[in-house]
Amino acid sequence: MIKLIDILENKILVPRRSKEERTKNYKIATQKKIQQYIKGGGKGPLKLNYTPITSLPDNLTKVGGDLWLGDTKITSLPDNLKVEGSIDLSYTPITSLPDNLKVGGDLSSYNTNISSLPDNLQVGGSLSLFVTPLTSLPDNLKVGGSLNLRNSKITSLPNNLKVGKYLSLVDTPLSKKYSKEEIRQMIEDKGGRIGGKIYI
Repeated sequence: MIKLIDILENKILVPRRSKEERTKNYKIATQKKIQQYIKGGGKGPLKLNYTPITSLPDNLTKVGGDLWLGDTKITSLPDNLKVEGSIDLSYTPITSLPDNLKVGGDLSSYNTNISSLPDNLQVGGSLSLFVTPLTSLPDNLKVGGSLNLRNSKITSLPNNLKVGKYLSLVDTPLSKKYSKEEIRQMIEDKGGRIGGKIYI
């Protein structure tokens, strides 16, 4: 019985790691995970959501599956990044996307501070940018799925906008100023096309 009490007391007396130390170790483990993923050829998904990550290394140029970064402190992505699956950047402090970003699946970036999109952005699936300060879109933007700009600050539409499915402009400056028919005509006059419905 005395031995058991001694063991219990010793366990209680072992000092726990501080929160700062635990966070630091978690960051190191996360960076190791990313480097191992790169060494492995960038195959499959890379799940980093809810981690303490703030950026990705420049040598990460390809993700063979989905890239999950939601609910992190991520502030930037490397240039020329190609993601074969989807990217989730929702609820992060990110303010911009890199040049030549290619996304095979969906790009979800709602509830972020993204105020502009880069040139040459390609999204094979849907692009969700609702509840953002975004005011404009780059020319020649192609979105294979739907484009959701609900509750954004969008005030103009670009040249050659191609959207495969629906376009949502609900609760935006554009929806308060124009009708669905006027918005569709405006897009078509600029060489663009919306494959599905327009919501305002």
